Amino acid sequence: MSNFWQRLVKPFFVLAPMADVTDAAFRRVIAKYGKPDVLWTEFVSADGLVHPEGRARLLKDLIYDESERPIVAQLFTSHPEKMAAATRLCAELDFDGIDINMGCPDRGIEKQGAGAALMRDPSLAREIMRAAKQGAGNLPISIKTRLGYNQDQLEKWLPELLAEEPAAVTIHARTRKEMSKVSARWGRVADAVKLRDKLKSKTLIIGNGDVVDLADASQKAMETGADGIMLGRAIFGNPWLFAGLRSAKAGIARKATEVFSTENLPGSYAVALRDGLSLQYRPSPLERHQPSSKEKLCVMLEHTRLFEKLLGGHKSFAIMKKHYKAYVVGWPGAAELREKLMQVKMAAEAEELIRGQK
Repeated sequence: MSNFWQRLVKPFFVLAPMADVTDAAFRRVIAKYGKPDVLWTEFVSADGLVHPEGRARLLKDLIYDESERPIVAQLFTSHPEKMAAATRLCAELDFDGIDINMGCPDRGIEKQGAGAALMRDPSLAREIMRAAKQGAGNLPISIKTRLGYNQDQLEKWLPELLAEEPAAVTIHARTRKEMSKVSARWGRVADAVKLRDKLKSKTLIIGNGDVVDLADASQKAMETGADGIMLGRAIFGNPWLFAGLRSAKAGIARKATEVFSTENLPGSYAVALRDGLSLQYRPSPLERHQPSSKEKLCVMLEHTRLFEKLLGGHKSFAIMKKHYKAYVVGWPGAAELREKLMQVKMAAEAEELIRGQK
């Protein structure tokens, strides 16, 4: 199996894995209406996957559709032997890659020594990466992490990860202590790229944090030199977020025949040098899809039906309500409809309400 990361056109744009958000139902909707370059599953416990009882339940979190490829399974654990067994299972399930969560600040995850807690134990983190490679066979291994735990320790932490030669490292440009209470420091993503280049590593660097849309992502890619940009919360209520991906890429990195100076270029042109090539970029308005309220409601209903079909009995229907709050906004009567949707308990009830809006 080939490494799909090596085939991606840079810069690429991917969707962040988010617990109780980017489940199988929502990913399928996103793949249909605005597919990113790469999709991740929600994070799944490797410990649970290797337990006979846990496996039957957690396999539901690893279902995916062919339309989602390339699809990466994200796992967490603090036990190398369990990571090896879990990645072996993911390989059998024919995933395109494995991602190890080393940035989640959830207290329950950290108490297990996993997630963000691994930033405090580089030796264990590297052992887990080696175990993942052992179990995954030819599947590429990637990491999602932060700048550090209590302090920004990028210059110490990143080289530890790069030493194990992962295919990609996603850096959420905040520390674990900062959570999302401060603005993401994208200058540090640029520092990560420089450090990667200095160490002559082939690992791809993906920046993450506070990206609002593809135009913003495109700009950040050029400013930092990151190979890819990850968008997260911007997907709420907006499965069309990546619909302008083709036009975004068309306006970004083009190999130039001459090296220009930004002073000699009109408007908002910028120039970046990467891999010895001159890359010319002009941010321009993207072809954004602006769905009508009717279209939003139709897709929301489609999302609801898929959730019930794929995950009913496995996940609480209440998860859909956070999506309703994001879908139903911006038109007269939206607040009243949202309030009513907060009371529904099944897709049929949501459909009855939505039909009354048409």
